[in-house]
Amino acid sequence: MSIHFGVRPLMSSKFLFGALILIVHLLAAVSVFSQSLLEPRVTRLEVETPTRILFVGNSYFYYNDSLHNHVARMLEADNPYLHRAALQFKSSTISGASLAHHQGRARSREIISKYAVTIRAQGSQVALYMTHAYAAPHQRVRADNTPNTAKHYIETGNEINVLVIPVGLAFEEAYRRRPEIKLHAEFDGSHPNLLGTYLAACVSYTSIYGKACKGNSYNYFSRINASDLSFLQEVGDDVVTQFLKRKL
Repeated sequence: MSIHFGVRPLMSSKFLFGALILIVHLLAAVSVFSQSLLEPRVTRLEVETPTRILFVGNSYFYYNDSLHNHVARMLEADNPYLHRAALQFKSSTISGASLAHHQGRARSREIISKYAVTIRAQGSQVALYMTHAYAAPHQRVRADNTPNTAKHYIETGNEINVLVIPVGLAFEEAYRRRPEIKLHAEFDGSHPNLLGTYLAACVSYTSIYGKACKGNSYNYFSRINASDLSFLQEVGDDVVTQFLKRKL
């Protein structure tokens, strides 16, 4: 996929952009945090309350009413003084698209670096969205997909000094804690279902704004039961806290 976030803080013209790269994914049985992962160099954004965000990616974003809408609604729920008209959250997606049209990791890293230069030249920031892994019945399910994907994102993020949003790690941790939960669309094991999108929104929100998702009242028109909502918020907060080594 291509670029993920474009954001502006209150009373500022700067944007925050982030990249979403679709590479081979997974579902492993052991928590990724029990394995040896590189530490991310960047743990927070330079702006505290971005109000202008551009999500650029593929169908992983626009499934289930689009990720950017969920993140915007979480921000609104947590900040009653903010009116939706003051927020500019947009999504630019192409079905099946990836950076360099699914070329190798070396090629994707090269393209991300070039995009980062262009984005920063406009006074913007960059963030990378770590995608979730495949699940059954997808044919590309592999036990090492998540750690390999995480390694690629972290190495790339550290190389160009950008924030990495650990959505893939959150999916892994949710399945580890509650194996029976469904975060993927059952028909392909690739796209997120509503619960998967909500978890991705929690991780994105917490990573960007540095605020806990736990207790956020947003519940997509009451479509998620209270138990699942609390669980997803907790997992999202725990993963961001541990990955970015920061308190919420």
